[in-house]
Amino acid sequence: MVGKARRPRPLCRTAAVHRLRPVILLTGATGSIGSRILPRLLDEGHQVRCLVREPRRLGAHRVDVQITMGDLRELRDPFMLRQAMRGVDTVIHLAASIRDQPPYRVEELNGLATVRLLEAAERAGVGRFVFFSALNASAVQRTRFFRAKWVAEQAVAESDLDSTIFRPSIVFDHSDPWITLLRRFSFLPAIPISGNGKSRYQPVWADDVARAVEHSLREDGPGDHLYELAGPATMTYAEMSELVGLLAGRPRPVIRIPLQLVHLGLSAIHHLVGENAFATWQEAELMRVPMVSARGTEDLRKLGVEPRSMADVLSQS
Repeated sequence: MVGKARRPRPLCRTAAVHRLRPVILLTGATGSIGSRILPRLLDEGHQVRCLVREPRRLGAHRVDVQITMGDLRELRDPFMLRQAMRGVDTVIHLAASIRDQPPYRVEELNGLATVRLLEAAERAGVGRFVFFSALNASAVQRTRFFRAKWVAEQAVAESDLDSTIFRPSIVFDHSDPWITLLRRFSFLPAIPISGNGKSRYQPVWADDVARAVEHSLREDGPGDHLYELAGPATMTYAEMSELVGLLAGRPRPVIRIPLQLVHLGLSAIHHLVGENAFATWQEAELMRVPMVSARGTEDLRKLGVEPRSMADVLSQS
């Protein structure tokens, strides 16, 4: 991807503002990774603008940042996009959805929304676009989420902007929804998992990911950069589930639920409670897709991060 032809940036008043007071636009600032990245950006002295639906979820940092009200569903609004991009030099696009948000589908929320944000960044003369894809995203992947991520990644790679693409394995943190759900399941006699639980991952801690992004922003030169972010241990879905129960003080075996039953059960729950369902079939399907990098921890170490294992991090929660 390095060496592609680039359009000259327009020499306009907006570009002059960029040079004087560059702004970083951060989407997904309240998520597991974003909530770790935001304080690091502020500590580095960056001006940060957050695209958020609920500013209160930024906590104490809501008074430290500029705020544009919106989310992935509203990236079709040209006025909101112009407001978000005003004076921006770098975009860090973390926001994503792992389920449909009717009437919006995953393909629009993760694929088309990224393309819209990218095009707005090009029009505004943004310097760099940082995008979070996913390990094993591809055009032929079995899940809609990974296919949408692949579409977005290709758009970023082929754009005229300098870009940094991160492909993480499964990202975890102490209180993210996935870990929280597994902890709750550990109150049962056995932890239920969908399918055979044999898909393999290299779980990477959200704080290690945030440190990698911080290093990349500081050290990467012009051009395009691609990093695969993987933790030091390779584990199956079943092994990760057992580990969470063990570290919660409730060691439990896993019970494997046939996929047909998982599909029927989650579909019935969704029919009853709609988008308030604790999980959807789309989310269950994600745990059938392995996310392992042949590079292992090489890229994280290249970015100055010595990654910690899931067992090490969660044992100190």
